[in-house]
Amino acid sequence: MKRRTLLKLAAGSAAVAGFSPVSLVVAAPLKELRLDYAYYSPASLVLRRFGWLEEEFKADGVQVRWVLSAGSNRALEYLNANSIDIGSSAGLAALLAKANGNPIKTPYIFSRLEWTALVVRKDSNIRTVADLKGKKVAATKGTDPYLFLLRSLQTAGLKRSDIAHVSLQHADGRAALEQGKVDAWAGLDPHMAASELESGSKLIYRNVAFNTYGFLNVREDFLATRPAEVARVIKAYERARAWIRANPGEAARILSEEAKVSLPVALLQVKLRSDFSNPQPGAEHVKALQVAAPILKDETLVKADTDLNRAIAELVDTRFAQPYIARSQERQS
Repeated sequence: MKRRTLLKLAAGSAAVAGFSPVSLVVAAPLKELRLDYAYYSPASLVLRRFGWLEEEFKADGVQVRWVLSAGSNRALEYLNANSIDIGSSAGLAALLAKANGNPIKTPYIFSRLEWTALVVRKDSNIRTVADLKGKKVAATKGTDPYLFLLRSLQTAGLKRSDIAHVSLQHADGRAALEQGKVDAWAGLDPHMAASELESGSKLIYRNVAFNTYGFLNVREDFLATRPAEVARVIKAYERARAWIRANPGEAARILSEEAKVSLPVALLQVKLRSDFSNPQPGAEHVKALQVAAPILKDETLVKADTDLNRAIAELVDTRFAQPYIARSQERQS
């Protein structure tokens, strides 16, 4: 193909995505697409199970490599280290990473979930957030459950220093709670649902508004140089989202098998605590981050002079996925 033709094609793609045609021309052919899958993201499990991305990129000779993210902190670490190109996390966790220099953008919302709450053992005397003062509480740093814990403490006039925080990955936090090594745990599904149904653990504080959506994050350089590939990933996520909405029971079965949890646990997560209705980043997601952002400064998780509104604006991409989501929703209607 002649250079002039290449430039015309690149310019057309760039006009849609808002990127420089030069960067599209000089980018070498993609050999490997690296992205995560996570038990808190049923769409990623569906994509991996059915091989839809492998199918999408097969003709181009692109290998798809899946990396398990045990929590938002892991997904964001992988993105920052350039170990993956696309990774899933909670919204506030993504903002924390972005504000601290992680070069990511969020062009897609994979779901809205009530995936975290404050959990105690079935025989615990702890009844309210205020009762956590002086207690050992497990939570995974850099994740929505940890930030949920900090915001929850504020509702009772408490600070992080009023509890003994124990930093554990989500599965280990569940084990520590059930073994009596900690008094409470900021849980994450499906581990939290499993602890409820299998061990009788109690949720002492729930607040859906404190759960900050599921963000599909892309490294900025990857989004800038490979918008066409990112668009194809988003279209595949849209395919998975439509399938889950039509087949929630089957999606729960996949989660059950992948996460090795019982089907009732998976059904609780997928059918009762997940909302797959709005994948388009927009004003509601920006507002949710703006409301949640002060906790990052209150707890000195970012520098005092950090412009969080700017970080939010640079993180949430409200335009990129719009044409692909619109076409998908038209097909569903």
